[in-house]
Amino acid sequence: MSMISVVGFGLMTDISVYSIIIPVLPFRLEALGYSGVSSLVGWLLFAFSGGLVVSTIPVAMLSERYKTRRVPFIIGTVTLLGSQVMLMEAPSYGIMCFARILQGISSSMVWVVGLALLCDTVSENRVGRQLGIAMTGMSIGFVIGPPVGGLLYGRLGYRAPFVFSEICTILDLVGRLLIIERKYALEWGVDPAAVPTGKQAEAQHALDDVDISDGQLGDKDQLMSPHSPVSNASPAKAREGEVLSDAEHGEATIVVPVKPLSLHVVVIRLVKSSRALVALSLSLVWGLAYSCQETTLPLHLQAVWNLDSAKVGLVMLAAVFPTIISSPLTGWLADKGAEWPTLLCLLLAIPWWIVIILQPSLSLFIVAFVIENFFTSGVIPPVIAELAAVSRNVDGIGYAHVYGALNLAYGMGTTIGPIIGGEVYEHTKHGWTAICLLAAGLLALCLLLSFGYTGADPLAARLHRSIGRQQILENSGRATTLATL
Repeated sequence: MSMISVVGFGLMTDISVYSIIIPVLPFRLEALGYSGVSSLVGWLLFAFSGGLVVSTIPVAMLSERYKTRRVPFIIGTVTLLGSQVMLMEAPSYGIMCFARILQGISSSMVWVVGLALLCDTVSENRVGRQLGIAMTGMSIGFVIGPPVGGLLYGRLGYRAPFVFSEICTILDLVGRLLIIERKYALEWGVDPAAVPTGKQAEAQHALDDVDISDGQLGDKDQLMSPHSPVSNASPAKAREGEVLSDAEHGEATIVVPVKPLSLHVVVIRLVKSSRALVALSLSLVWGLAYSCQETTLPLHLQAVWNLDSAKVGLVMLAAVFPTIISSPLTGWLADKGAEWPTLLCLLLAIPWWIVIILQPSLSLFIVAFVIENFFTSGVIPPVIAELAAVSRNVDGIGYAHVYGALNLAYGMGTTIGPIIGGEVYEHTKHGWTAICLLAAGLLALCLLLSFGYTGADPLAARLHRSIGRQQILENSGRATTLATL
């Protein structure tokens, strides 16, 4: 089974399980007799994010230490299934919170291990587009979750959305059971990450021209030695694979694994990377902004336009559907450099966070909400591709490390976001306005940071060099003029 389809479906399942109850929770809590619903919903979302944050570091470190992806990937699905049953049958708010914590733990498996698993099996020059395609699973999950949750709850009752998500989870489990990790594929002489291009393709042609019968095997061995351009053309292979196979001769070369880094060394190396810090900051802000919005959006739509749960779900469907296009598009652009798609998406998203404050009509709100989601979601694939580049360029840092940090940053955002959103909406006269302005301000700060630090060659550095060259040319021109005089 295709790795990208398994990871994409895993992301879809995770997000649909997370979001399917967003339109349902306020009405369910009201039916159970609770008051202060917006704050309670915020704490339920906090419980999910708390479980995600607590479990992320152990999952990332263990996955890199033992070089295993498939086992935690499967454990995450089983945990997710059990948590859904618990939440479905929960008779009290406390049990609902515990079930959401378990869901957060299972979510860390797919976001840390799943993305690392995909990067393991994709060539470096295609990481962005493949991650972008997989991230459409997240968008589809948001498309499916809220409207299906609202419609099923309105027509069939509280358990119906959970039965639907449990079926998706079982299908997800089947897919995860069928995957084959790259290290095992290499033992059979198949490297899913190998795409001969450029120097690698030229070297392969040189190998094809070698006449082994004439005793030129030594030339081939030299070409395939650890110090040759061919072996160095794929750093991911050399770093992660304990076994590299020669498919032609059925032989395997054992590579001595590097001693795993301790947690504090991983943290120090990531903190020293400005690219990593900016990418993680973007992830934190994205999680905070969206979780603030998700907590209060159903209540805002109900208060201003008197929408029920089914109509709230449809509004969210209309807003999320275009992100199915933005994720692969910005992922494809990120392979050419993450700086431009990141900067443009932030620049074009910020004004629409301001427009959704306006209340002249529901139609204007939906259009603005759609555009805001399109550009804000488009930031994520370049951020993920940027972290993959950081992993390849920082010694000892693996994909699970950077995606563990990504998950932690996102989890911190979604941990404090619902609390901020719920409390601000509940206790502020213009709560929705305050939430949108906060998100716009944080995105503007991320815009400045991205301009200075995103990409191997940030746009600020390019601008500085361009100004320097212009000054040199101007000074040279003045000198020439003075010399002629």
